[in-house]
Amino acid sequence: MDLNAKIPDGPIEGKWDRHRFEMKLVNPANKRKYNILVVGTGLAGASAAASLAELGYNVDCFCFQDSPRRAHSIAAQGGINAAKNYQNDGDSIYRLFYDTVKGGDFRAREANVYRLAQISVNIIDQCVAQGVPFAREYGGLLANRSFGGAQVSRTFYARGQTGQQLLLGAYQALERQIGLGKVKMYPRHEMLDLVVIDGVARGIITRNLVTGETRGWVGDAVVLATGGYGNVFYLSTNAKGSNVTASYRAHKRGAGFANPCFTQIHPTCIPVSGDYQSKLTLMSESLRNDGRVWVPKQKGDARRPDQIPEDERDYYLERRYPSFGNLVPRDVASRAAKAVCDEGRGVGPSKMAVFLDFGDAVRRLGQNVVADRYGNLFEMYERITGEDPYKTPMRIFPAVHYTMGGLWVDYDLMSTIPGLHVLGEANFSDHGANRLGASALMQGLADGYFIIPYTIGNYLAQAKLPKIGVEHPEVQRCLASVQAQSSRLLNIKGRTTVDEFHRELGLVMWDYCGMGRTADGLKIALQKIPEIRSRFWSDVAVPGVNEELNPWLEKAGRVADFLEFGELMCLDALERNESCGGHFREEYQSPDGEALRDDANYSYAAVWEYTGEGSAPRLHKEPLEFKNVKLATRSYA
Repeated sequence: MDLNAKIPDGPIEGKWDRHRFEMKLVNPANKRKYNILVVGTGLAGASAAASLAELGYNVDCFCFQDSPRRAHSIAAQGGINAAKNYQNDGDSIYRLFYDTVKGGDFRAREANVYRLAQISVNIIDQCVAQGVPFAREYGGLLANRSFGGAQVSRTFYARGQTGQQLLLGAYQALERQIGLGKVKMYPRHEMLDLVVIDGVARGIITRNLVTGETRGWVGDAVVLATGGYGNVFYLSTNAKGSNVTASYRAHKRGAGFANPCFTQIHPTCIPVSGDYQSKLTLMSESLRNDGRVWVPKQKGDARRPDQIPEDERDYYLERRYPSFGNLVPRDVASRAAKAVCDEGRGVGPSKMAVFLDFGDAVRRLGQNVVADRYGNLFEMYERITGEDPYKTPMRIFPAVHYTMGGLWVDYDLMSTIPGLHVLGEANFSDHGANRLGASALMQGLADGYFIIPYTIGNYLAQAKLPKIGVEHPEVQRCLASVQAQSSRLLNIKGRTTVDEFHRELGLVMWDYCGMGRTADGLKIALQKIPEIRSRFWSDVAVPGVNEELNPWLEKAGRVADFLEFGELMCLDALERNESCGGHFREEYQSPDGEALRDDANYSYAAVWEYTGEGSAPRLHKEPLEFKNVKLATRSYA
């Protein structure tokens, strides 16, 4: 497995500009000779498909939702970062770059992160031109707010629905190209395999989720923008359909999977309320601008929050991290919340929650101002919990939210399989071991609007790609393999539902590979997961047939992949004998409970190669070099 990141030479400030000049080009008349397959229509996929079609390429675009605008990007709430420095508060491209590398606990590739910070300023202009209704100040200028891990206000937002508004902008650009005939859109199609011919990605296999038809598609390049794998934990803030299948099946065809154990636990989510739940609900990080996090100082204090005097409250983030206060990065805030609950100071019926209190903000700003900033989030919270956050503090607790790991890509966003490009949360490239808030939307749009239109042309201009059709033997072999797996699942006719297996796997992952991990716990998980997988393949109940709408079959295929991928996650977490960002090995922590990195031995991206069913995956390492930031212990105190 070749891990040549292809990072351009020269000063980091000029790498991307120089690289764009040195790239090979496809002239406009030749672009229409190429066909590109784009899988996924979130911010990364929709922006990529629209941009590539605008350039003249022919694009086939696929999503498993009934509409491109139902992609999970629509659920993002708080905002999108950009180094515009509109507030004149000391922001810059370098500061955004530094904050992102530091926030990721120095486990990201410098060159990719710097490019992301550079491009961030263009994203806002692009989205404003599309009509995205960003919040504005009284005079009409774009407004900003703060997010975790930064001491400047660089986050642009549209109340608590920024992802929805950004996705509508990308969706409009995509629909324009569909109307012009440059994009052919295939909703309700799920990618179930990658076609690799002579070592090059040339197509995909999909299943029509309405009719059950399984068929192959071929093209000159494949772009995966299929999101993250947080649903391996069963309970997460992700949409229930979010899954690892497209990425994992590409991995099984030869794409390296990087840092799968790097998962993000978001500190502000509505706590679990019972075994009946199928997902969790995010409360935006933006709430920590004005909300104050606290718990009672006394263990087991069951009084209502309004009955607990100020001097008996522990605003523990403000106490432990005075420089950043409630806006520390997500991994830090999540571990701190878990720590106070483990001490017996949690609140609510489960005692596994902390308060997020807006009393001071309402008194200082007035309820109308707070409502203008967070009204839809407060309404959502009240609908779910029956409590009015204007009058009583929210109860929050960490939950799985995002995955920093993903398919390995080089500087051009191409995986270890030539021709397979990976964008957004599906790749590993920008966030290291912990993503800062409001950076996911930034990465998705940077990859789709501003990077892949250049780099895919560079690939196509140099690739020797013979013409092939869906009748090619390798396409037919992959098609038969997908059909065989569907038949196998349908013919098990067991007694245990897919959801029961998924929930059981999720509990194992949360208990042993969640917020806190130990070598002993991970070894237990590595014993339990194969046992669950064995029972799944002998006792799962998948009713219905293939040739119809069959959500049980869809879920069964996704959970089958989670049952393999979860084992890879635990293996990666066991191999990385350090704590960094969201990967917290309890054996490796400082006396005050902070993550303890081992830069001498683990300053690399761990890239796993699939070696076949029943064989142990092979670990490869991409060393990470830090020439523009100084490696240091993260401090937010």
